[in-house]
Amino acid sequence: MIGHLNGRLVEKNPTEVVIECGGVGYEVKISLHTFSALGSEEGVKLFTKLIVREDAHVLYGFASKEEREMFNHLISVSGIGPNTAMLMLSSLIPDEIAHAIQSEDVRTIQSIKGIGAKTAQRVIIDLKDKMLKLTFSTENIFNANNTHKFDALTALVSLGFDRKAAEKALDKIATGEESVEKLIKEALRIL
Repeated sequence: MIGHLNGRLVEKNPTEVVIECGGVGYEVKISLHTFSALGSEEGVKLFTKLIVREDAHVLYGFASKEEREMFNHLISVSGIGPNTAMLMLSSLIPDEIAHAIQSEDVRTIQSIKGIGAKTAQRVIIDLKDKMLKLTFSTENIFNANNTHKFDALTALVSLGFDRKAAEKALDKIATGEESVEKLIKEALRIL
């Protein structure tokens, strides 16, 4: 329904942005990879997917078509909703997910918070044929300029993790030199 947004970045948080297009501000849920890809530029373009539920209309945004395509594949699997798919895309880049599915690497998929053994196996069974037909960029879109423990903590709390548990996980891995994305990714593996 809404294929993409091209406008001015008004607000930017690790899990959500507000983009102004034609005088209207759109709240868009994003993954951590999209967060890092946006940088500090004011003019942005996000590829989007609108999910209509009984109680809400939620717009999800992605820095690349490949990430949106992976999101669409993930939510087609029974037991994977939009929030779980965004958590997966925050933990692994689309190429890593595709590679894990193609190589039937249950352990990598299961390492994502909220994904159990049965769900990981279902993802592999449902998507293996589709992943063999796809080619994703192997370029990691992490931006090394973001190094704030507070941003990582905010992202983890907004993803639904307990604040104290997230702080403990970040304390274990934070040396002050990691990017926000790396902090969150490592914390997700611990939590």
